[in-house]
Amino acid sequence: MADPRSKQTDGAAPRSDPRSNRGLLLRWYISSGTLSVPQAAGPIAFSLVALSVTGDARGGAAMILAMTLAQVAGAIPIARLGNRLPLATVLRLLIVIRTAALASVALLAARDASYTWLVALAAVAGLVNGAASGYLRAVLNHLAPSSRMPRALAIAATLNEVTFVLAPVAASGLGTVSPAFGVLALAAIGAVPALLVPNVGPSHFTTSHGPSGSLLSAAIVLWLACAAAGGAAVAAIEIGAVALALSFGYEPALAILFTVPLCLASVAGGIWASVRNRMATRQGVLIQLSLMSVGAAFVALHHAVAATVMGAVLVGSVLAPMATYYSLVLDTLAPAQRRAEVFALLRTANAVGVIIASAVLTVVSLPVALVVVTALMIAVTIAVAMATAGRA
Repeated sequence: MADPRSKQTDGAAPRSDPRSNRGLLLRWYISSGTLSVPQAAGPIAFSLVALSVTGDARGGAAMILAMTLAQVAGAIPIARLGNRLPLATVLRLLIVIRTAALASVALLAARDASYTWLVALAAVAGLVNGAASGYLRAVLNHLAPSSRMPRALAIAATLNEVTFVLAPVAASGLGTVSPAFGVLALAAIGAVPALLVPNVGPSHFTTSHGPSGSLLSAAIVLWLACAAAGGAAVAAIEIGAVALALSFGYEPALAILFTVPLCLASVAGGIWASVRNRMATRQGVLIQLSLMSVGAAFVALHHAVAATVMGAVLVGSVLAPMATYYSLVLDTLAPAQRRAEVFALLRTANAVGVIIASAVLTVVSLPVALVVVTALMIAVTIAVAMATAGRA
């Protein structure tokens, strides 16, 4: 395989005016940070909506499940539908669909409509999530030169972590006004990219003149599997944080002992990756995967609070660097006219990891679930090690 660091992305030449480029990149960063707000805030916002409509907050989980499953199902077909349109145009259309669906959730919730409609509309909103993320990432190829792409992606990964920390807090605060207002406000924030995303680049389809190539080659599947396993490792800690606190004899509120260090470590990792501004080597990525595996194992053992917290820190510290690498390497592996689809799959792979962690935590006990997630991380780490050895 050719060196990913030497390959021009998407056939696009970034604009020559540095000041103009900085302005466009700033708009893209804001778009990247706000696009995920509805998804990040969904667990809290939907739970409050379900509580107001049905009297049971657990109904929010069904809405999130519907949104996530729809994202998985719609990633490729929805992304493929926009192949012949400009990237920014497709992104705006997808955001309009999502915003309309979430606004409908808010309207129906305010009128105490049937809960079934709320679940269905959550699915409609989720249907375009993966594709929207894919097209937003494809836009970046027209804004950042290859020499600065690692930094741009690391900044985006850091902003994504900040979004997933702050959005639930915002959902809780806005939900105190009214659950319907909270969903509407979060939908409006999530619509910001439709206003800010730069109009750059032709359609994804017309930038390539070669054969379409395979969308799911062995190499692409390998990195998507790594992303899914990493998503499962993070989700297991975040979803199981309350159970972890209880297992040590603490109050449920002290679940933050595990989630906050993970989030802080992920932000620190993103800052490090952005300052470094280099694509990791395969050996470097193997080390990062090993660190995440060790961290997951520490959490799975949870013999002591300090060791468990250290495990969460290890997992969080490599999140942004690995996310940056996955995006860069998939950019080089994907057929040029199908990059938006592959980027959509990358986002969806993380969602699959969340589904896996949620399902395992639902079916088995916390200790067993953490062992299963750790085994997944070890499995993908071994797979990457074998693939790396095979290239040597």
